[in-house]
Amino acid sequence: MAVHSSMNNDLPARLLLNLAPWRNAATWRIAFSGGLDSTVLLHLLAHLAKTESLPTLSAIHVHHGLQAVAEAWPEHCQSVCEALGVPLQVVRVQVRPGASLERAARDARYGAFIAATGPNEVLLTAQHRDDQAETLLFRLLRGAGVRGLAAMPQQRPLGTGHLLRPLLDMSRAELQAYAVEQQLSWIEDPSNDDRRYSRNYLRHQLFPVLTERWPQAVVTIARSAAHLSEAQGLLDELAEMDLREAATLSEFAWLGLPSLAVAPLEKLSLARQRNALSHWLAALSRLPDSDHWSGWQTLRDATGDARPVWRLADGELHRAGGRVWWLSGGWLQAVEPAPVWADPAAPLQLPGNGQLRLSGGIPDGPLQVRYRQGGEVMQLPGRGHRDLKRLLNESGLPLFARGRLPLLYRDEQLLAVANLPGLDASADECWQLHWQLPTSDQGLS
Repeated sequence: MAVHSSMNNDLPARLLLNLAPWRNAATWRIAFSGGLDSTVLLHLLAHLAKTESLPTLSAIHVHHGLQAVAEAWPEHCQSVCEALGVPLQVVRVQVRPGASLERAARDARYGAFIAATGPNEVLLTAQHRDDQAETLLFRLLRGAGVRGLAAMPQQRPLGTGHLLRPLLDMSRAELQAYAVEQQLSWIEDPSNDDRRYSRNYLRHQLFPVLTERWPQAVVTIARSAAHLSEAQGLLDELAEMDLREAATLSEFAWLGLPSLAVAPLEKLSLARQRNALSHWLAALSRLPDSDHWSGWQTLRDATGDARPVWRLADGELHRAGGRVWWLSGGWLQAVEPAPVWADPAAPLQLPGNGQLRLSGGIPDGPLQVRYRQGGEVMQLPGRGHRDLKRLLNESGLPLFARGRLPLLYRDEQLLAVANLPGLDASADECWQLHWQLPTSDQGLS
């Protein structure tokens, strides 16, 4: 017990060292399930706060409501927090039914964490070294690449703040010894013993066998995760170098869509193409597995009027004008008909498609806004009647955007096409049509 005791006396100092770069955050919010690990983290911080100048401490408990026994957990967490003088927020979430209950519960939990974490705030979670080793082995068995095998990062952005895992270099045994020594009480989640869940199977069936043969298995597997995390950091730096030329602005940057030029990527080896694209896509979508990367080659090698689409978990990549474009959300939904523009002096809100406004004068007559149906013709000064399809081809506007492009009519006459130079204004330039696309928080992209 003397060995444990000296290790445990060391825990507060090690925790403080791990959190040193974050001492100037506005808030440290502990993700508090009420289980052993988060109870130890909460207890350590509450006691450190008595002697150290720390950011404001608070706790958040996410109630999934998946098992009857869990109904008592918020009350337990409340009493622990009250005893330690730490305010607690209880958030009740709905877990979407699906193939993986573990994943759905995690998604709901992290959704609550993101909503609760503001700028310059830090969410602290209590995963430890054993969790890290389990994560690496679990992902290895699923065929993960370097990014997946880097396991859980010590810190990463979360919403407008940051997520930190300050216990990753501490073992489950150390946390348990501390909890026993301090006479802490914690919740034992019965689902942690259910070996139908892969992680529980690894923890209860596989790791005891591994550690019997290799006592340091957890330490060495977690060390491998740290090496892989460093390797992933180098791959990210390489990706940023490779993306610099490809990420130049398009003439259609006003669409507000992420896009990359294909030509600079084509110069790279296939492995570097995949690395650069994975880095770029990581902020946009869950990444494809290795079997689905043929979609990128189809997109890259498309010629002429081919219209390839690479469908991913959270959106689609389209190719147009020598670029690949990321479309998600409202971009993948049909556009609703535009309302009557009763007062053209005021902006017109287009359902799910931003807003239109006129600058300069106002054209005479009742004005209508429509979207393309096909066969439209436009009268251009000095060029006569021109087919709109040909005019759009000349403009180079990506095909996926043409169905959303607002067209201004007076009776059956097409007066203007929003945002396209030469088509967006009256012949004498006394008025001009401007289309402002919705931002992502308005639900389009």
